[in-house]
Amino acid sequence: MQFILNFHDRVFATISSILEPWLLSTAARFSFTSVTLLFFWASGKTKIGDSIFSPSFGAYAQIFPKKFESLGYDESLMSGFDTLVVLFGTYAEFMLPLLIALGLFTRLASVGMLGFIGMMSVVDIYGHNADATTIGAMFDRLPYGLIMDQRLMWVFLLLVLIIKGGGPISLDYILTKFRK
Repeated sequence: MQFILNFHDRVFATISSILEPWLLSTAARFSFTSVTLLFFWASGKTKIGDSIFSPSFGAYAQIFPKKFESLGYDESLMSGFDTLVVLFGTYAEFMLPLLIALGLFTRLASVGMLGFIGMMSVVDIYGHNADATTIGAMFDRLPYGLIMDQRLMWVFLLLVLIIKGGGPISLDYILTKFRK
């Protein structure tokens, strides 16, 4: 039995020593990017009005649904602060996933994405009144909940990136080499 345990430990220690320096961070960046980059870009594009400095009608409806409805869907009644939130949220939808894809400021961009996903979830649940099926539940045997299931996986990948960084196949790695 001791032989089997020692063999097991040697095999997986070897595999870990080969893969650990690059696989987890690279796979997390690749997975997050392949699943979310175009999703967030498409969502961001719906929020741009006549220019990148003017939100679309739908931007207010997506980010401040109840307030916008209470104001009769009149954009001119939204505050300057509301407009800034919408614009910065829109820019974040483009920039944060792009930074993660490039592996540039990966940890900081991942922290930003955690906050973004948190706010997105709060708005979906309380602002858009997401139903129980959309929200989902952990440990319910159904992996279809857009908020609890899908976003839990996104958050896990972001936590890996916060802890491990962008890895050796990233602009962060290249910039680190130039700093030394």
